[in-house]
Amino acid sequence: MTPNQACLNLLGLSRRASKQIAGGGLTLAAIRNQTAKLVFIASDAGPTTAKKFHDKAQSYDVPVIDTFTKAEMNAATGNKRTVYAITDAGFAKKMVAIMNQ
Repeated sequence: MTPNQACLNLLGLSRRASKQIAGGGLTLAAIRNQTAKLVFIASDAGPTTAKKFHDKAQSYDVPVIDTFTKAEMNAATGNKRTVYAITDAGFAKKMVAIMNQ
């Protein structure tokens, strides 16, 4: 299994474990109130959306993964969203470790 596939599997698992927030407004709120431990931004997101979430995550020191397309993330989670926030530190730590291999 590739690191990308392992990370997508964990993304789907985090949704089933209710440790994920999907969608722009909810993700921004999670970053602001510091419940977001990791943010996923689709690689094919619009430039304005990508910049907004990258800047917000950076200002609150939240790591960002922007490797996956919308279609890949949608297939993993079952949601049609461009941005996701992981709210569990364990999931976030594992996903970052997998992607940094």
